[in-house]
Amino acid sequence: MAKQKIDRRALLRGLAGTTMAVGAASLTGALPADAAGGRPRLIPQGNMGIQLYSVRDKINEFGFAYVFDELSRIGYREVEFAGYTQGDVGTITPQQIRRLLDVNGLKAVGSHRGLGDFRRNLEQELDIAETLGMPNIGTAEAPTGDRTIAGYQKAAEEFNTWGAAATARGLKLYQHNHTIEFSFATDRPDVRLYDLFLELTDPRFVYLELDILWAYGGARKYPGFRPVDYVNANPKRFPMFHVKDGVPLPDPQQGNSYLDVEFGAGVIPFTEFFTELKNRGRFEYLWEQDSAPNAQPNPPGSLGAAERSYRRMRNLRGTK
Repeated sequence: MAKQKIDRRALLRGLAGTTMAVGAASLTGALPADAAGGRPRLIPQGNMGIQLYSVRDKINEFGFAYVFDELSRIGYREVEFAGYTQGDVGTITPQQIRRLLDVNGLKAVGSHRGLGDFRRNLEQELDIAETLGMPNIGTAEAPTGDRTIAGYQKAAEEFNTWGAAATARGLKLYQHNHTIEFSFATDRPDVRLYDLFLELTDPRFVYLELDILWAYGGARKYPGFRPVDYVNANPKRFPMFHVKDGVPLPDPQQGNSYLDVEFGAGVIPFTEFFTELKNRGRFEYLWEQDSAPNAQPNPPGSLGAAERSYRRMRNLRGTK
């Protein structure tokens, strides 16, 4: 069994190495360290992480132990969970996951959980967050499917209650956006739902994780704002980013308006976005790619994409 694991790791490393050179030469967004001309890094290396949904196929196939080892080797230091199971590899407890994090020098910075998880088992979710050493716990679901003023008022009350419970445990509760949150209330077409959620939730208890790609998708689909302006106006409410790149879909109204791709292969103006941030060291930068890992164009699938994206994020430089 041990030999099989070593062989898999060797294969992944070899394939990642062969594709890295091609990717760095052909994709935008990366600047070689020796060609940076002294320009500052835009993403603090100690704040670089990954949303584990991006490598879910490898977690389901090989388990957390193998994936954490590979992510640590690549250089990631932070992870955000998308569940605590590992497919057919076998059951694992939060305590066992924590030990694997520690062994591999990784820090859990957050986790995406369902709204139903908070409604049914809030204290249990907070217990797991404490066990894993996470400072944040959140959801990738929209606050509610009821896109009326009253619907968002009710949702904000829920989030304020959950957030107060999280704060009492020394944690931050956050909501992660897609594009729909930037649409307008169905009964008040002059009210943007994202603005409403910010207004109705208590800044002491409720935080936000900005998915940069889907925020640009929201601006394309529901124009009238710049994503970076939300962060600069409310910097303490945004502990984390999803650093996700993408290319525009032909129809701006389709889905999230963009197709997500590896970091550096898309058109999102990260240099401009990160340069305009008032305090880049305040945030956690988590790479993510939602699209099916097995559909990645280059081997070894999702871990190869994770490595190439990490290197391009690390080498992203300012213009001065």
